[in-house]
Amino acid sequence: METPASPGLASAWAALSGDPALLARVTRHEDTGVLAARLPVRELAAACAGACALAAAELVSVRDGGAVPAVRLDDRAVAAAFASERLLRVEGRAPESFAPLSRFWRTADGWVRTHANYPHHQARLLKALGLGAGAGPEEVTAVLRRRAARETEEAVYAAGGLAVALRAPEEWRAGPQARVLEALPLVSAGRIDDAPVRVFTAPSGGLPLAGVRVLDLTRVLAGPVATRALALLGAEVLRVDPPGMPELADQQADTGLGKRSALLDLADCAGLRRFEELLPEADVVVTGYRPGALERFGLTPDGLATRRPGLVLAQVSAWGRSGPWGQRRGFDSLVQVATGIAAVEANREGRPGALPAQALDHGTGYLLAAGVLRALTEQTRTGGSRLVRLALARTAAWLLDGPRAPLPAVVPPPPEEHTAERDSAWGRLRYALPAFSYEGGPADWARASVPSGTDGAEWG
Repeated sequence: METPASPGLASAWAALSGDPALLARVTRHEDTGVLAARLPVRELAAACAGACALAAAELVSVRDGGAVPAVRLDDRAVAAAFASERLLRVEGRAPESFAPLSRFWRTADGWVRTHANYPHHQARLLKALGLGAGAGPEEVTAVLRRRAARETEEAVYAAGGLAVALRAPEEWRAGPQARVLEALPLVSAGRIDDAPVRVFTAPSGGLPLAGVRVLDLTRVLAGPVATRALALLGAEVLRVDPPGMPELADQQADTGLGKRSALLDLADCAGLRRFEELLPEADVVVTGYRPGALERFGLTPDGLATRRPGLVLAQVSAWGRSGPWGQRRGFDSLVQVATGIAAVEANREGRPGALPAQALDHGTGYLLAAGVLRALTEQTRTGGSRLVRLALARTAAWLLDGPRAPLPAVVPPPPEEHTAERDSAWGRLRYALPAFSYEGGPADWARASVPSGTDGAEWG
């Protein structure tokens, strides 16, 4: 069924301060059979991907001087892109989405969810629970059955690990972090200074970010999704990871499409100096680390804009950047648990549930990319270094405000027809195709993903 832009897309586009008249350029092919859930996940996904597509089409028009290209959304393509990590195959092998200790656990008074995909997070979790490094699910189960959920949450976070107690939506909304987020828009965007108007020296040829350089300092998953979208749209994206903690291989294979990848230790004087040498030629810096983690290296909005006037800085966090949870680590699965999404999506037996895709990560990622595109467009009109900020928990609040449906009887797998294969450094790679298309735009990434550290810390 072909439909015009939805209210969800209109809301997302308004949050990006986009011209509402451009919504007429969007058409959508709906499929109610994908991303089935109690919450309106399919609508959120289409809105976020559509906003990114429309922002890209708008910038194409600005650079090439023609009309805004027509944007087409297909719910099945969007659903595939939002489940890209599940559709990924490396030499026919399906990746492990969650490690054995990343799951829901019953506690003495409820439920808690842990995240232990990274080895250092697993080590901190086990230490907080008083268990040895070799402990497995059976030992964790026995310990957590004797502990309260909120007590576990605090103890694990104090140890630098990740665990969140299950809350109902009204419990989360009554808490201090939710009240901080309520005061924020879905997309926070503004000027940092009065840098001169941006002038693109050449048309884009349908790639709005042709000639734009992006420094990618992000981790799973929202930030890498954003920079993957920027790479699709023609940007030269250089992902930078610390040498001691490169990205997990399967996640790099999925989200590294179109990017180059370097290792750089910002805690080392030589590494930080090299970053500072890259910065003057960057147009965009995207960060996705816990708030405060990069600021200690001088990577503050004001500091970056002073050293690189005209920069666009895009930041994504789990819980926002202020409030009692502002500097906590977080992932999509944990934000679902804290904000009440997991309680809403519980099964008939009362076991906490999950969205049919990591929709907070993917949705926030596309909105972050859209924010970068809109910032570049606005720079061509009024100049100024720009700051764009989003938070997974704020996106969760937007989703929770939507209408609810009955618990779906079946959640179908993501559509496999919207995938492609190519050879890569990983071997034969199957991956999800882009979530959106627009007239004259790219249908695939220009290059396959590469392992962390494949490239030097330099522009191509």
